[in-house]
Amino acid sequence: MKPKGIFRVSFKKSAATAITAVLTAVMVIASPAPSLAAARTVVDHAGNTVSLPDKIDRVAIASIWPLPSVYCLFEGSAGKLVGIGETSMSAARNSMLAVVMPQIVNVSTGFLRNGNLNIEELLKLKPDIVFINADNPVDNRDTFAKAGIPAVAFSTTHKGSDTIATLESWVSLLGEVLQQEDRASGIVNYGRDVHKEITSAIAKAQGVKRPRALILFEYDDNVIVTAGSDAFGEYWLESTGAVNVAHDLKGYPEINMEQIYKWDPEIIFITNFSPRLAEDLLNNTIEGHDWKNVSAVKKGQVYKFPLGMYRWYPPASDTPLVLKWLATKNQPDLFKDIDIEKEVRDYYKRFYGVDLTKENLYQIFHPSREAAN
Repeated sequence: MKPKGIFRVSFKKSAATAITAVLTAVMVIASPAPSLAAARTVVDHAGNTVSLPDKIDRVAIASIWPLPSVYCLFEGSAGKLVGIGETSMSAARNSMLAVVMPQIVNVSTGFLRNGNLNIEELLKLKPDIVFINADNPVDNRDTFAKAGIPAVAFSTTHKGSDTIATLESWVSLLGEVLQQEDRASGIVNYGRDVHKEITSAIAKAQGVKRPRALILFEYDDNVIVTAGSDAFGEYWLESTGAVNVAHDLKGYPEINMEQIYKWDPEIIFITNFSPRLAEDLLNNTIEGHDWKNVSAVKKGQVYKFPLGMYRWYPPASDTPLVLKWLATKNQPDLFKDIDIEKEVRDYYKRFYGVDLTKENLYQIFHPSREAAN
């Protein structure tokens, strides 16, 4: 009889344990998944509410070309970047980004070739998240949604031509996504201070003459594209004491030499989206285009935009420096006390923790043709 008693007690305990296990399982199934209940969301620049993964260890950046430089500022490295566009890479290889964060040259570009997205190649990179361009139809959010990749859209146009405000909006959204809201706040504040410093000095000066300036946004195969009143070039010129000769145009229109002769700009700036260098115009060596009688060329006032962590024309992590550089060109007498090389050295030391060499500074202020590829 004793063994039977032991068996009965043992059975009752086993049954109770089993019932408890079943009830626990039922409760778990019926309860919301903890990860779903705690999911973070952000509202991106396209107005979409995006659910974010718990951990973000693998990041891809699609066709918002300047963003890798700003992202690397946040992370302090390119270690989590698994994919960027070809245009971003061409700038990186020829810029200080590859010097400061050399691992970026090993990041894949195969998912985005010639402006075309290959979702299969992107999936091979196993990104936790992808940053896309809210204004580029190639970056179709539905494509990423179907692939199961959270896509956060950044806009290049929602702040108009104001590059400082655009950079600030990127920094703010990156801070939310990466949970590092304070990481780059210093750059935002610095940018605001520089803008106020430059514009206030111009406003207070008496009798300031604003030179007529032309931006050559793209210039290759004898096709010339400039920046109109709603483009970043307008903000750069107006903020730093010049007049955009293309103010009456919109966007990035194609122009010809006859139009340039009519405008007769006193200063010309060439972006790093063009392989042309200042000496091409100054030496009048472009076949089919005669620049020798344009005022800017006769005065020797043709300048190539520098190339720091990214091209210095669109918003990027060096954006506050562009205001100072342009101010020294458009209003040299008013801003003669700005030592632009010192400004760049101090900025890179403060925000990137880098001591620039003379060779580094030369590279920044003398970008190669290849950077436009």
